[in-house]
Parts: sequence; C-alpha cells; structure tokens
Amino acid sequence: MRLTHGQLARMIDLSAVKAQDSEQDVRRMAETAVAFGCVAAFALPAMTPLLIELLGNGSSTAAGGAVSFPSGADTTHIKVQQARELAGMGCTEIDMVINIGKLLSGRKAEVRDDIHAVVDAVRPLPVKVILECHHLTDAHILTGCDLAIEAGASFVKTGTGWAGTGATLQNVALIKAHVGDRIGIKAAGGVRDLETVLEMARRGVSRFGLGWRTASAILNEVRALPGGAVEV
Repeated sequence: MRLTHGQLARMIDLSAVKAQDSEQDVRRMAETAVAFGCVAAFALPAMTPLLIELLGNGSSTAAGGAVSFPSGADTTHIKVQQARELAGMGCTEIDMVINIGKLLSGRKAEVRDDIHAVVDAVRPLPVKVILECHHLTDAHILTGCDLAIEAGASFVKTGTGWAGTGATLQNVALIKAHVGDRIGIKAAGGVRDLETVLEMARRGVSRFGLGWRTASAILNEVRALPGGAVEV
C-alpha cells in the first residue's frame, strides 16, 4: 500500500504537551498542523484556548484536550471536570492518562471506572487512554488495554512523551496481538523517524503522537519522495 504525505498527516496528532512548551511552541505547532493538514493537535490545558484560536474555524485539524497530564493521578472528579472544560472550549478529542499508580496496585475496577467517567462525560467525543507503558510490565499493559475497552475508550496510547520510553515496536506488537480490532492504537513517546512510523503502521498503529519538529521532518521526507508517497 502506498501512503501519501497527506494521508500520513491524517494519522498524526501533533503535540506541545511538555511543561517547557511555550506560547511560541504552540504557535509553531499550529502552523505545522495547518500546513500539513494533520488530523489533530494537542497543547496542555492552559494553552488550549490559544491553540483553538490559532487553528481557527473550519480547520481540518482538530483541537485535542490533554487530561491529567502527565501523571494520571488526579481524582476522577478532577479528570471529569477537566475533560468537560476542554470539550467546552472546543476540543473534539480527549487524551487522558490512566491512573498508573492504581493500575500497578491491582485496583482494576477503580481504574476502569475512572476511564469510564471521562468517556461518559464527553460522549460522543473519542477518548484515548494513555497507558504510559514505560512504567508497566507486559501484564499491566494488557490489563490497561482491557480496562480501556471495557470503559468504552476509542484508543489506547503508549505514552505521554514525558517518560523515558513509550512507543516501542515490542509494545505496539504486544498491544495489537491482544486487542485486535477492538480498539485503536496510538503510538506516542519516542517515535522519531519515518522508518519507525512505517513499521508501527504495519503492526497496527493508526494514530501517532509526534512533536511538531519530528512530524515536520517526517512529512517533508515523504513529500520529497517520488510521487510524495511511501510504501507501507
């Protein structure tokens, strides 16, 4: 299958969700998202109104909302209120961090209910559940996937980008083998080059979370190829 740079852009969520990301970073991210037609862009909550303003009405790039970044340790009440606030601003996708500590503690029902509360609060908007795989064993990753599916989430996501790793070929293959087509997979946290993007796409990833600099380099690389496309 051939994938054009435009089609690849529709698989990429741009992000400026680090504590040190400035207004200028958000502006550059929005410019990049619009220039390439990326599917979505995410800033931290305090910068989200600016992002929505920069994307403008009628943009093909959706504004996404980041809930409980990066720890996932907020109370469910706070997560729900934050998700509702972001949806009220105009966000049309929500990426929430799972309660990592409770998952590691085996408190599965509480983790599932935490996710479900956010899903229910912003329904019908899609919710992506960030597992933060860097901190989890394989067994915890699979449990997190099951809980996200039970709670009605649209995607599981490998990481926030704050941890040392997240999106690895091993993690992606593990998740895909377990979830099949029951939920989407978003790879984020450590994806740095086109080769990795393509290999992850072959393994079942349909969305990627990339910083605007990385995304720009990858999409320009594809655009420069013959026909502006690459084989997947």
